[in-house]
Amino acid sequence: MSQGLLMIDAEGKLVLHNSRVEEIFGLPPEAIKAGMTVPEAMAFGDKSSGVWDVNSEETLAQLAKVLQDPAGGTYVQRLSDGRSISEAFRPMPEGGVVVTFEDITQRLGDQAEIQHMAQFDALTDLPNRSSFYEQLETVIKHHRPGELAGVLSLDLDHFKAVNDTLGHPIGDLLLQAAARRMQSCLRGEDIPARLGGDEFAIIQTPVKEPSDITALASRLIEVVSAPYELEGRQVIVGVSIGVSVSPGDGTDPDALMKNADLALYRAKADGGGVYRFFEPEMDARMQARRLIELDLRKAIHNGGEFELLYQPMVDVKTGKVDSCEALLRWTSPERGLVMPAEFIPVAEATGLIVPLGEWVLYNACVEAARWPEEISVSVNLSPAQFKSKKLVQSIKNALAESGLPASRLELEITEQVLMNESEGAFSILHQIRDLGIRVAMDDFGTGYSSIGYLRAFPFSKIKIDQSFVRDLPGKKDSIAIVRAVVALSGSLGIVTTAEGVETEEQYASVTTEGCNLVQGNFFSEPRPSAEVVQFFKKRFHEDR
Repeated sequence: MSQGLLMIDAEGKLVLHNSRVEEIFGLPPEAIKAGMTVPEAMAFGDKSSGVWDVNSEETLAQLAKVLQDPAGGTYVQRLSDGRSISEAFRPMPEGGVVVTFEDITQRLGDQAEIQHMAQFDALTDLPNRSSFYEQLETVIKHHRPGELAGVLSLDLDHFKAVNDTLGHPIGDLLLQAAARRMQSCLRGEDIPARLGGDEFAIIQTPVKEPSDITALASRLIEVVSAPYELEGRQVIVGVSIGVSVSPGDGTDPDALMKNADLALYRAKADGGGVYRFFEPEMDARMQARRLIELDLRKAIHNGGEFELLYQPMVDVKTGKVDSCEALLRWTSPERGLVMPAEFIPVAEATGLIVPLGEWVLYNACVEAARWPEEISVSVNLSPAQFKSKKLVQSIKNALAESGLPASRLELEITEQVLMNESEGAFSILHQIRDLGIRVAMDDFGTGYSSIGYLRAFPFSKIKIDQSFVRDLPGKKDSIAIVRAVVALSGSLGIVTTAEGVETEEQYASVTTEGCNLVQGNFFSEPRPSAEVVQFFKKRFHEDR
């Protein structure tokens, strides 16, 4: 019999028992004698086994209660060695009670582990999403008048790049280390959680002033963003934080987390590594973005709303058009002209940039195939397009179907492509270059690692960002930057294009500094393909 059995008469004295009782309580054989009272048996057991009931008074009180209850009952006895013994009391008709004993330590441990797994994240041992929402609901319900609670939504900046370059084991170590750092910033009553991936959340409660939340957010950014040493490697990531405050920003968990996430989205959009508090207009902007997304999906499905315009790039030495950049425009029946700055970020965030990018690439190649053969076309590629496994094949298809030679196609990327995708992006770029297509670095000088990327890949062209050209010729530091870029590109055999040339003074300045090509409204605004062909002819005749 796996259970211990003990019979107690109506006077509370032991009548009989089996040997399993002694095994469970670690007693020597025949230690328990008939006629002993329960307190006597317990006291003897404490002395002989060295294991005692951690709450003997409660056990005796429970026994007295059960002896008076015709229905009996169960009780869990906690022993000093950490074990738990389930005791089931069954009254006998003639008086007294039969007690069965079962060691349930393992079962309770398994149940506790299952319960822990259901409520805590396996990697960081922080509360998980489900537990976080439950605790947030409890905090909200127990709000005292004038008391606030801060809800912080956190996301690690550039975590994907760490996973892609160093591998998931290092990524896991980073998540564990970041979680420990977050906990080091918190008070005992604050509640951290890992919601999934590199997403974390914190409930700061109670809060007297919003400045308390500001102080915590600042501290978290400082601590979490400090360099990590993981397996002999230095790893650097940042953290962005969105904040909502209860009760002002919501009185239920879903509303508070939604608003904290909206604020996080703003923090990311502002460059990351910062915190932002929720503002009501954020929700309005998000709803507006959602409507743009719906209209954009419809426009891609129906067709007929998109148009490509082309802005020439002019050779400084010859004055002739060298190439044209394809620029997308969307004219919506409901919205009218929608500028790229408004809909391209939505397309990138939703993945719609992939079909939209394919449309741009194909139509740019088709229209460029009708131009004079010495003029090429330049098409922008979004970082989001590099996540598509179909990118290289879609480029091949566009060239094959349009008949445009690969040498007349140039693809422009920003360094964001390389920051996000790392080795995978370089692999795709080499496949593109092997097709005979040129690759240009757009918006050069606006990022942190542009020069390093020039060593990693043989770009055919550098486009100096218009933010530097705009200040010419009056701003000396802009002149210095343009001069340095031209010198660098010249030493590497790379062509330079000055973007955003609007005035004769700017043109004269970039020409003096040695730029090879210029692009901007000084020469031509973006035009439809038919008009840009006429521009080619005009420039050709002027040069003759």
